[in-house]
Amino acid sequence: MNELIKIAEKECIDIFEKIDEIALYNQQKVLNAFINRRISPRHFQPSYGYGYDDIGREALSALFADIFHTEDALVSPLIANGTHTINLALLGLLRPNDTLLSVSGKPYDTLEEIINGEGIGSLKDFGIKYRQIEYIDNTFDKCKIIDFLCENSVKMVFIQRSKGYLWQNTITVKEIQEIVKEIKDISKDTIILIDNCYGEFTDIYEPTDFGADLVAGSLIKNPGGGFAPTGGYIAGKADLIDLIAKRLTAPSLGKEVGSYAASYLPYFQGLFMAPSIVKNAMKGCALASKVFSMLGYQTLPASSEMPGDIICAIKFNDKEKLIKFCQSVQRISPIDSNATPMPWDMPGYNHQVIMAAGTFIQGASIELTADAPIKEPYVGYLQGGLTYEHIKLAIAEIIKNL
Repeated sequence: MNELIKIAEKECIDIFEKIDEIALYNQQKVLNAFINRRISPRHFQPSYGYGYDDIGREALSALFADIFHTEDALVSPLIANGTHTINLALLGLLRPNDTLLSVSGKPYDTLEEIINGEGIGSLKDFGIKYRQIEYIDNTFDKCKIIDFLCENSVKMVFIQRSKGYLWQNTITVKEIQEIVKEIKDISKDTIILIDNCYGEFTDIYEPTDFGADLVAGSLIKNPGGGFAPTGGYIAGKADLIDLIAKRLTAPSLGKEVGSYAASYLPYFQGLFMAPSIVKNAMKGCALASKVFSMLGYQTLPASSEMPGDIICAIKFNDKEKLIKFCQSVQRISPIDSNATPMPWDMPGYNHQVIMAAGTFIQGASIELTADAPIKEPYVGYLQGGLTYEHIKLAIAEIIKNL
């Protein structure tokens, strides 16, 4: 099996070179932001109480704004995860009778209740209308999007870059560039929100470089670099960030408050490390795609394609193989390697889910993890990896157990 991996690595050389180029560009971008903002140890200090004049919180937000080339950013350990981040953006900006339009099809499972739940403070409860246009054959349905925008007043367009639990390619920055232009040509005041989870630093550009109003994501994914212990970020236009910050705290407080009694060091260090960590995860994604394709499995991205994020989807068409896949990843994890994951009814999901997550930070999918809904065609999702070597070892372990 090691021989198979060696052959796959040789066939991935061109993709690996492109990934190295992206990482170098992004490392320079991040380094320049740190230098320009004169980051020093004083920014790592904790704050207490109200958190007025918290220079660590303010500097971290400024770094994200610089890196994503936006007017402002909201970066906070008080944000629980990616779902919470998207929820803040939606409820911070949408008002009764507004329309939210998803042009990338069905959002991730955990957003369903936020949009259409009843009696729980969802968008639907507040009289916010929701429509979606399917992302079919790995492309935006531009005709339907244009027609809908011409015939309806749309306050916000939502685009999810990651495939979630759908069998489709990750939406690239280039695709986003094209659809953003189409939307803004028709409806320049419509807010475009990008769920950027798993996509940060996988390209030399981010969606905000091409006119997206907001990007949002989790700090225990790409931009936390495996160091951030919790938190989320939203970067974009200053007036929109201000409204979202008022949802995070209170309308009268916004970004002026929010203390953090632990050191900010992991957030700054993780952000600096992120381009390199993402590089490792992307190489692991490309290698996994190549190896499993050689073994006869369908994969996304396809074995010859550049990864659009840090996730490799593998179609097993077999429930037991899918379960063994996740259990193999758990068995070769640095934390809780003795645990055996089993499918369970996880909150926020419509099917039982199995998750392998032997991570230092609970749920951190920038670390090597695997998960899947237990439903046909039994697709497993391999994601993250702090080191490329760990991903190689995991692939060998999966092959052995399958």
